[in-house]
Amino acid sequence: MVNAGDMNGSGNLMDFLDEPFPDVGTYEDFHTIDWLREKSRDTDRHRKITSRSKESIWEFIKSLLDAWSGWVVMLLIGLKAGTLAGVIDLAVDWMTDLKEGVCLSAFWYSHEQCCWTSNETTFDDRDKCPQWQKWSELLVGQSEGASAYILNYFLYIMWALCFAFLAVSLVRVFAPYACGSGIPEIKTILSGFIIRGYLGKWTLLIKTVTLVLVVSSGLSLGKEGPLVHVACCCGNFFSSRFSKYSKNEGKRREVLSAAAAAGVSVAFGAPIGGVLFSLEEVSYYFPLKTLWRSFFAALVAAFTLRSINPFGNSRLVLFYVEYHTPWYMAELVPFILLGVFGGLWGTLFIRCNIAWCRRRKTTRLGKYPVLEVIAVTAITAIIAYPNPYTRRSTSELISELFNDCGALESSQLCDYINDPNMTQPVDDIPDRPAGPGVYTAMWQLALALVFKIVITIFTFGMKIPSGLFIPSMAVGAIAGRMVGIGVEQLAYHHHDWIIFRKWCRPGADCVTPGLYAMVGAAACLGGVTRMTVSLVVIMFELTGGLEYIVPLMAAAVTSKWVADAFGKEGIYEAHIHLNGYPFLDVKDEFTHRTLATDVMRPRRGEAPLSVLTQDSMTVEDVETLIKETDYNGFPVLVSKDSERLIGFAQRRELILAIKNARQRQDGVVSNSIIYFTEDPPELPPNSPHPLKLRRILNLSPFTVTDHTPMETVVDIFRKLGLRQCLVTRSGRLLGIITKKDVLRHMAQMANQDPESIMFN
Repeated sequence: MVNAGDMNGSGNLMDFLDEPFPDVGTYEDFHTIDWLREKSRDTDRHRKITSRSKESIWEFIKSLLDAWSGWVVMLLIGLKAGTLAGVIDLAVDWMTDLKEGVCLSAFWYSHEQCCWTSNETTFDDRDKCPQWQKWSELLVGQSEGASAYILNYFLYIMWALCFAFLAVSLVRVFAPYACGSGIPEIKTILSGFIIRGYLGKWTLLIKTVTLVLVVSSGLSLGKEGPLVHVACCCGNFFSSRFSKYSKNEGKRREVLSAAAAAGVSVAFGAPIGGVLFSLEEVSYYFPLKTLWRSFFAALVAAFTLRSINPFGNSRLVLFYVEYHTPWYMAELVPFILLGVFGGLWGTLFIRCNIAWCRRRKTTRLGKYPVLEVIAVTAITAIIAYPNPYTRRSTSELISELFNDCGALESSQLCDYINDPNMTQPVDDIPDRPAGPGVYTAMWQLALALVFKIVITIFTFGMKIPSGLFIPSMAVGAIAGRMVGIGVEQLAYHHHDWIIFRKWCRPGADCVTPGLYAMVGAAACLGGVTRMTVSLVVIMFELTGGLEYIVPLMAAAVTSKWVADAFGKEGIYEAHIHLNGYPFLDVKDEFTHRTLATDVMRPRRGEAPLSVLTQDSMTVEDVETLIKETDYNGFPVLVSKDSERLIGFAQRRELILAIKNARQRQDGVVSNSIIYFTEDPPELPPNSPHPLKLRRILNLSPFTVTDHTPMETVVDIFRKLGLRQCLVTRSGRLLGIITKKDVLRHMAQMANQDPESIMFN
């Protein structure tokens, strides 16, 4: 018996893993990362940098650069996300107006920009100027009449179809991952799942271009959710330029959490709301360091967007409001009722949308994504054009619904009957009886509400970029404005009722319908997404309405309570489950009294667990085991007889290690013994060179006993981000529990289909 080191001829057996080789420590597509291992690797890297920094000035400078690299990445993400958001906002304004007409003085101007530059625009007719011409004026020289209306109607539909067809074609051909909101997948990626290409350069480019096209087409969708995806693509691009993040999937996810905050910051002009959104809604692991960096990225992104000034009002907020009347305690009743409406709408939308998306996945409908987009766009354009509240962009609609009726407002919603003897200041107009314009607007808004509720169900989830924030807010804003006008007229005509008597005197400005629209928007968005804290902060940053936090909080909490009574899942969690992603939600509770032995594999009647031994298997044995199974890793035992556990080896790293050993280490053949111990085993003379793979062995795999309650196991998987957990009894290996096993067991306990969890 001779020592294998002597056979090598060098006195020392080479452990080729002392030198790094490509792809070690990486993960396969559609697999989950090991958070504990990533954390351990980052700690080791940091320890090496700290020790080397004391050796020389150059190493000290390198350690400083490493420490500052995180802030540099945040700065770059903020600058790029803010710039892209500004460009998208400007392009959407221009292309939305292009459906109705063109600016003759400069075709790249939107309607508003065109009339700003005109010297012939009057205040009363500020939307009309000679430089802006509708298509009927340009083509046939008529602006009024049936023929002009029909021509404008036809061209509106044609432009919408052109934009939508171009968008769905680009997505289908160049970047299939650019479709949808992106937030369900971002949540899944941040929980540790790998979806290669989802945050790639092509996805970023195509999502940016097609987002402009689909929003301009007039479909019932928004750009806010996809902007989070765009910002995360920027985060992935810049983090891949720094080895600190590109070689550690756990660290990369810290960057992506901050990028999500920057995305919401530029989507709504709400930097603080963006940080809270990332913390509350999308992030899985959010240490304090990430909170600071998210805040910095959101700040830079908001500053960049403000510098571009896409809204032309020198403000960062999208829907700036300025109300002149405080809210009163009695108004909490309609605010809470709007919260109830928001919760019911959220439940209805989620159930109907998921049912439609499931039908799309399981029937022939899913084979014709282009046809579906064209059909929905045509229906949307045909129905939307006759109603002025659905014809305009959804952002403009929400802005008008939020507005207070001042003395200079020309909107139909402000067509009240004025008292000829009124001498009140301009900012304090008393409640007045509704005029014919208000009644016309009310039934048009009622039709718009029904239309938005129905069409959004079929629009969200198509193979185009589609956000849900703005359509949900539009539904709530329409309902809220109608309730607000109703309460206002009740207070005017019945100011002697007991509920109005104490706070609404005749001739006073009591009720602000725009506030009800704002509260309704928050309620509906909360009902769909189940956001609370971040929602309220986003809403007051979005509107500048800091004084109205209590009504917003009341509506948000009520909508969440009502929606949760029908189901705990928000729209994003529902889509995660629909797609079968392995997402272990921290909000889910597991209360069933099952044990680890009930869930572990192998179960009774199944084949024994596939394992490796520490020093008795050949390269051929291991390659055969890898080829015949599809497991992500294998427990390593002292021997199959003793079943004593010594560690865990990942499948991918075994494959890479053997491949590289054959290329770089002489004498490694199929009969070579693989050993995971510190010292090589004693082998007969003339035996082939053994292969040492101790460096890829995880010597401290997480283990539980067979009698550990599953409630504890689920908690461990959530809080430590485990891929798998080994089950032992008195140090002997009994089985294994993977994240997929946990999710399937939870689905089974909830009377759901366990086979819906498709990925590892």
